[in-house]
Amino acid sequence: MTTVVTKTGSTESDTHAEKTAISVRNFSFHYGSNKVLHDICLSIPDHQVTALIGPSGCGKSTFLRSINRMNDLVPGARAEGEILVGKTSVNQPGTDIVALRRTVGMVFQRSNPFPKSIADNITYGPKLGGITDRLELERIVEETLTQVGLWSEVRDRLQSSALALSGGQQQRLCIARAIAVQPEILLMDEPASALDPIATRRIEELILELKNRYTIVIVTHNMQQAARISDRTAFFYMGEVVEYDTTRVIFTTPRQSRTEDYVTGRFG
Repeated sequence: MTTVVTKTGSTESDTHAEKTAISVRNFSFHYGSNKVLHDICLSIPDHQVTALIGPSGCGKSTFLRSINRMNDLVPGARAEGEILVGKTSVNQPGTDIVALRRTVGMVFQRSNPFPKSIADNITYGPKLGGITDRLELERIVEETLTQVGLWSEVRDRLQSSALALSGGQQQRLCIARAIAVQPEILLMDEPASALDPIATRRIEELILELKNRYTIVIVTHNMQQAARISDRTAFFYMGEVVEYDTTRVIFTTPRQSRTEDYVTGRFG
């Protein structure tokens, strides 16, 4: 296995057997005149968990939201360079944003269930996609809730408000809602940061199970969490990727001194 040094000075293992889910080349991002990401180069493998770590304000969440164009909602936002999801160029004019967001699901830092029933939260996306058959919708509800470990907990109250669930249950419901439309990729922005340790553990266990079906990219400030659940880790600092490699390398033998200083707690 050889090591490839990217333009940003990051490193990534050259594993030709791995299928690439997301290819990022010379990607930069601006909020108005403020350039917040600088020439990002990454190849994110399929069916693995890739963690994005780094201090607050270093560009992790901006990069994550760029993958499915969530930053389009910010006035003055502008992207340069290329992000490929499969063969789809995310920023190319004419890209079908609705189709992109079906392929690339998103789970946010704080759980945000719709003020609807548990079942309606799950079926919202499939119904928008044109599914109207009652039995098919019921199948989707059971299957997705089973995938996130909620079915046995809520099967008798599917018509109850999702807002009555605990915080951890709400976050698992939001993950179920994201996968109900059968995406290929799941983006997670600090999905467990607002949860207690027990709920956090369940989310982490769920992520490890879901990577068998989905490519997962997660932003986390929790170094232990990144070490526990991710296959690869990218260290962001001041809008750049300083280093990108297997999680084992990043946390045990990083090649960049700034990476070592961050993961060992000397700053950040």
